[in-house]
Amino acid sequence: MLTRKQHELLMFIDRHLKASGYSPSFDEMKEALNLRSKSGIHRLISALEERGFLSRRHHQARALEVLRLPGEAAMALVSDRKEIADTPKRSDPAPGFAPTVIQGDFSPRLTGVRAAPEAGAVQLPLYGRIAAGLPIEAMRDTSTFIEVPVSMLGTGEHYALEIAGDSMIDAGIWDGDTVVIRRADTAENGTIVVALVDEEEVTLKRLRRRGNSVALEPANPRHESRIFPAERVRVQGKLVGLMRRY
Repeated sequence: MLTRKQHELLMFIDRHLKASGYSPSFDEMKEALNLRSKSGIHRLISALEERGFLSRRHHQARALEVLRLPGEAAMALVSDRKEIADTPKRSDPAPGFAPTVIQGDFSPRLTGVRAAPEAGAVQLPLYGRIAAGLPIEAMRDTSTFIEVPVSMLGTGEHYALEIAGDSMIDAGIWDGDTVVIRRADTAENGTIVVALVDEEEVTLKRLRRRGNSVALEPANPRHESRIFPAERVRVQGKLVGLMRRY
């Protein structure tokens, strides 16, 4: 099932591809759906990817591919305001795709995960490598999962990222580590967060607010803090755990 905005975006992308041979830009999609920011488009595209309607070729500009189109009966009509305000949640699975939401009744309740073979563990979506050095675009790969102990998680939606870089080594975060992130859009000063810069670059850093500016601080003296106007930085999650293989 798709929401109204997801359906509108999917059909717009499909029409644009058929007419021009390439996918529309984020600005074109934002204007077509009458949205105020590109962040809403990012969330809609990610939701369509999760549901198996879109494919995105990473490291290529304007490289969306429509994998399938829904029937009208599959569209769930929800309010536009709720669609943009809420983080997309998984809906009915596509054929051959295992549900990713735990149906058990254990506490705390977790979203965005699926049961793992071992008791006391869940599987979180592993969204790819995130820079702990210079920012890179996070690779949102919803086909890969990693097993995580339930004891490491609290309430809310969680996901995992693999670390690339050495800028957080003094915080005990090394290249190749896997961090567990609780989805959030706010964080206290000093918190290690996943930060989205200019709606396109993602990095793991310690957050510091200074007036109308935001500093993203490394934990390695060989790297320098980066300071941005507050409106250029958006928190996407907070670090809650770390896993390492030896």
